[in-house]
Amino acid sequence: MEPIGAEQRREVEQATAACVARVGQALGREFAVPAVCFDLRGRSAGMFRSDGRRSWIRYNPWIFAKYYRENLEDTVPHEVAHYIVHTLYQRRRVAPHGREWRAVMDLLGVAPTVTFDRDLSDIPQRRQRTHPYRCACRDHELSTTRHNRVQRGTGRYLCRYCGVKLQPA
Repeated sequence: MEPIGAEQRREVEQATAACVARVGQALGREFAVPAVCFDLRGRSAGMFRSDGRRSWIRYNPWIFAKYYRENLEDTVPHEVAHYIVHTLYQRRRVAPHGREWRAVMDLLGVAPTVTFDRDLSDIPQRRQRTHPYRCACRDHELSTTRHNRVQRGTGRYLCRYCGVKLQPA
């Protein structure tokens, strides 16, 4: 299986810009079109990101290749809605799929679904390394993310069975 090609990437970029324009027209204001990347891996079809200065939407080219129409109709508006909500409410805390996001999805005429439930068995997956930890009763495997939190002192994990703090093995 191959990721989507250049022609389909242009279509996705155009669909993203069209969704942004549609919401802008409905709200009577203009929104810049975020950058679009096709570098997402794993089980997510799309992801909105912002670092405070710029915003971008990442799409998974492998999932788009397998379920192109569904992603064009659902994932693109889903991620654009996240972008619009971020732009409108960036100073306030809003739920990722809360009423603000659902309202933008309604403006786009798309059902506000949250999960992408399709067979992804032949999609390349990103695998995260695990790290061995111990408690009083058993061995555990912590993800790299959790392991790094423990190392920095910002995370502390307890065994759900014995309640003892996990320690590197």
